[in-house]
Amino acid sequence: MNNRDLLNKLQHSLIVSCQALEDEPLHSSFIMSKMALAAKLGGAAGIRANSVEDIQAIKKEVDLPIIGIIKKDYPNEAVFITPTFKEISALAEEGVDIIALDGTDRMRPGNRTFAQLLSQAKEAFPEQLFMADVSTLEEGILAVEAGADIVAPTLAGYTPYSKDVNPLELVKQLVEKVNVPVIAEGNFDTPDKARLAIRAGAHAVVVGSAITRPMKITEKFALAIHLK
Repeated sequence: MNNRDLLNKLQHSLIVSCQALEDEPLHSSFIMSKMALAAKLGGAAGIRANSVEDIQAIKKEVDLPIIGIIKKDYPNEAVFITPTFKEISALAEEGVDIIALDGTDRMRPGNRTFAQLLSQAKEAFPEQLFMADVSTLEEGILAVEAGADIVAPTLAGYTPYSKDVNPLELVKQLVEKVNVPVIAEGNFDTPDKARLAIRAGAHAVVVGSAITRPMKITEKFALAIHLK
């Protein structure tokens, strides 16, 4: 499937993020592969996954397009979503359909900008699709200018300077200002929010915690009951 066909397949669809961090009970490549299968059976058209190990396990269960990331903490660095060329190379060599990486203004390990990292990645892997996870409109515009094939408001509210940014409003702004697909991701945690994102012009919607992280879902219910 070429890149155009891949993007067409994902248009107006649900992508489910199947991730569990090391401190979560469901942290397991096997469990994430079954999460992906459940997502496919429920109607998901794509999967977002973290780590080569999880992606390999997921590929054994489903044949859906995969947005791949590697979350990696480097000392004294804020950027942790696919932060260096090492992580990009690992994902490209595994053969994920889309590589997502932090597309914010923040410096990454080696004192490199997003534009510098993406330039190196596109030169090394010219046929690869790259998605920029951003937190503001300005970052989205700059990411596209740097060569991002897709942009997403994944980090809206998660950078110190984007606390007041509404992800849905950012989707609307990005759709208006950039000429690449905008995938809605980041707190689109109800069917209504997902539908509104598509109506706002989003190419697709990524939903994660609201579907695949039962510990977080339980916490919401428990908190609501205790606040009655």
